[in-house]
Amino acid sequence: MRSGLDSVVAVLGAGLFATVMTSASAQEPATEFHVAWTEESATSIIDDESPWWDAHRFRFGPALYETEFRALWNPDGLYVRFDATDTNPWFTMTNRDDRIWQEEVVEIFIDLDRSGTNYAEIEINPNNVVTDLRMLRGVPDIEGDIEWDLEGLESHVRLNKYRDGSTAGWTAVAFLPWAGFQTLPSAETIEVPPAPADRWRFNVFRIKRPGGAQRPTQDAVFASWSPITGESFHEPAVFRDLIFDPESE
Repeated sequence: MRSGLDSVVAVLGAGLFATVMTSASAQEPATEFHVAWTEESATSIIDDESPWWDAHRFRFGPALYETEFRALWNPDGLYVRFDATDTNPWFTMTNRDDRIWQEEVVEIFIDLDRSGTNYAEIEINPNNVVTDLRMLRGVPDIEGDIEWDLEGLESHVRLNKYRDGSTAGWTAVAFLPWAGFQTLPSAETIEVPPAPADRWRFNVFRIKRPGGAQRPTQDAVFASWSPITGESFHEPAVFRDLIFDPESE
């Protein structure tokens, strides 16, 4: 169901960021990330574990809410995966393009032409609700077009359990087809799909709100892989390189 808004400013306010801001947990993150090539189909990658064994990965965020990120690519699209440590994930929003950033989410921002002027934002919550936006940099704000959809996007979320049945966390996997990026302004200036060794820019994030629906701002955690310098995730200057590895021989 649509929000009915023509656009929304998707910049989190300073009041929220007065809580806990964190970046990569153990050390300064690398300045680039390599996306491994895969021969697997979208269905296999979304549903199975084995295609992800050879994917490069990194972790970010505080240990209690650590998040692991992986990515793969093939002629059909980009595949991203988040494994979120969390004993008590929660949500109340259930509709596509709800403002799920006000609750708990994982997010990826993808800048195709490295300009910082327009990029895709994809968010997923623990209930597999997706919010996707086309971010367009204006002056002085970044405007988010929430009516935009990354066409063909598929996602899957599962809860991960310990042997005793308690919750260990949740995993979100998404397929982002190349065709879905074609409606970004940057797709008019670069080749999509990318070629091996091409470099895009990106950053990934996690929002955790331990206070739950009753106290969502209490002790909230806003984690990013590449550290941000201000009060918003929307800081293209700190995005890092996303490099597409060649096809495996």
